Amino acid sequence: MRAARLIKMVLLLQARPSITGAELARELEVSERTVTRDAAALSEAGIPVYADRGRAGGYRLVGGYRTRLTGLGRTEAEALFLSGVPSALREMGLADAASAARLKVSAALLPELRDASHTVAQRFHLDAPGWWREPEAPELLPGIADAVWDDLRIAVRYRRRDAEVRRELEPYGLVLKAGVWYLAARAEGGFRVYRVDRFAAVEPTGARFTRHEEFDLPAFWEERAEQFARSILRERAVVRLTPAGARRLPHVTDRVAAEEAVREAGEPDGQGRLTVTLPVESYEVALAQLLGLGPDAEVLGPPELRALFAEAARRTAERYR
Repeated sequence: MRAARLIKMVLLLQARPSITGAELARELEVSERTVTRDAAALSEAGIPVYADRGRAGGYRLVGGYRTRLTGLGRTEAEALFLSGVPSALREMGLADAASAARLKVSAALLPELRDASHTVAQRFHLDAPGWWREPEAPELLPGIADAVWDDLRIAVRYRRRDAEVRRELEPYGLVLKAGVWYLAARAEGGFRVYRVDRFAAVEPTGARFTRHEEFDLPAFWEERAEQFARSILRERAVVRLTPAGARRLPHVTDRVAAEEAVREAGEPDGQGRLTVTLPVESYEVALAQLLGLGPDAEVLGPPELRALFAEAARRTAERYR
């Protein structure tokens, strides 16, 4: 632990002309007294760490000293390519590896290029989760990520709508879509997509698997994403919409399904209203989504869904009476 901290301290000193004891303590997550002891240990080991005293003082390397301890480990190199998605790194347990990788890259750069990571970070940032939701990392995500990195088979329990199933999976890749994590994995029936927050248990089997060389995660996700989204739209709702309701429908439910339902609808009736058949995940989800259209939508069927809307309308009217 201390050896890793000393290496990190050297890299920090190499990346900056001078750095205060307080800044080093914050970066290394230790006390300033520990920083002082570490600096002394480095000096005794022959690394020319010099401490400037006084108000504007700090630590620096003298004589243009440069360490050769900049080789990236595999995990650090892989994490570096994800560093534009900091929330994803934290949730997968790779934030420390990415931090170490950035330090090593910074230390290896020419002095005039060492601020590149800072200037880029101030100009480009990816905020993956959707609006108005607090992202929650699935508890089992770090273990799944480890299995993905190491090509390890996992035994899982997966929650479906009405049951919990057991599977043995070959985890090929993770995808973060609008704040929700998905696993692309190979089972007996071929490749499938699983929502990570629906795993009830994940255990490595200890056995490794050999990846198919032709597997391409971005291409696979592009092909399966729409198919997966459609697979959860198991029910149908018949809805009469005003022109305003038809325009707003893609904003309250699945966009692709809504746009297709509007396109396939017949001609508007005498009042300009359009009747569409809309795929929905469940009647409860449809209730929550379509209530957002207010009086611009009337559910015609099936009877169970119309009854849910009638009850919601009755309770709302009672509330505002």
